[in-house]
Amino acid sequence: MSGPTEAPPPQEGTEITVIADPADAGKRADRFLAETVPSLSRARIQALIEAGCLTRDGAPVAEPADKVRNGARYRLRLPAPAPARPEAQRIPFPVLYEDAHLIVLDKPAGLVVHPAPGNQDGTLVNALLAYCGADFAGIGGERRPGIVHRLDKDTSGVMVVAKTAPAHVRLTEMFAAHDLTRAYLALCWGVPAGGTLEGAIGRDPRERKRMAVVARGGKPARTRLVTLRSFQGAVALVECRLETGRTHQIRVHLAHAGHPVVGDPVYLRRTPAGARGLATPLRQRLLDFPRQALHAAELGFNHPISGEPLRFHADPPDDFRTLLEALESPNE
Repeated sequence: MSGPTEAPPPQEGTEITVIADPADAGKRADRFLAETVPSLSRARIQALIEAGCLTRDGAPVAEPADKVRNGARYRLRLPAPAPARPEAQRIPFPVLYEDAHLIVLDKPAGLVVHPAPGNQDGTLVNALLAYCGADFAGIGGERRPGIVHRLDKDTSGVMVVAKTAPAHVRLTEMFAAHDLTRAYLALCWGVPAGGTLEGAIGRDPRERKRMAVVARGGKPARTRLVTLRSFQGAVALVECRLETGRTHQIRVHLAHAGHPVVGDPVYLRRTPAGARGLATPLRQRLLDFPRQALHAAELGFNHPISGEPLRFHADPPDDFRTLLEALESPNE
């Protein structure tokens, strides 16, 4: 090993380079780096690796448990510190409803909800800060003001955001207690039987950036599923209603059931069997769809202040509807 790096600690926005000695071979990458750079905690190193900040001989290292290779050159990038408070940026988004306490919006696909490593600006939070003004900053937290739930970057659809502290507290309680209704539309491979999909969800033990149905250590998850349309037995339009709200829940449950969401870059790992029976142009169009075909179509809850029942709906975006039209008219 090249020896621990002495104080002062490395500066944010710089790179650390270390070369593994024979004694390091076979160690976990996070342990090796924690021993080599003791000014960085192992937890901090793990977070940097999972954020894509480590390379080995120029190739990305995705897992903290990756085994060290003798003689390999490791470069660990320390990103420049993010601003304490996100900046306001004028980014348009469709508003479905607004009052003094909350906003209900139709989040476009491709828009990240809040700043995170790799997406420090250009997010919905940046857009909300510009839209709502100075009083909005800090509602529920500096980094995620107003956010009480989230949709994945490439999932479109209905979201609610709190504009006041009392609304933030009450909406957060509703989501924690699942005291609301949420319905999603998805295009998935194959034709699910419908019913209830159950299975505890936790980190995939083989690939930590993915979630999975796990036997131990996960959180209980339940999704009610109705098949709305079937297309040549190869693809289905389904409605999913969440009874719990776990990370990637619908995508994980459908993939575990053998019906991954069309276009899912994480949980669709091979060409589905049903694709082979489709005409080549339609099959290729489905396989080339650039995001998961998942849309939050409906959100219902009682107003956090007045108690008035509210229900909101948003139609799928153009790319989803165009793909649906191609499935409905496969010979055109």
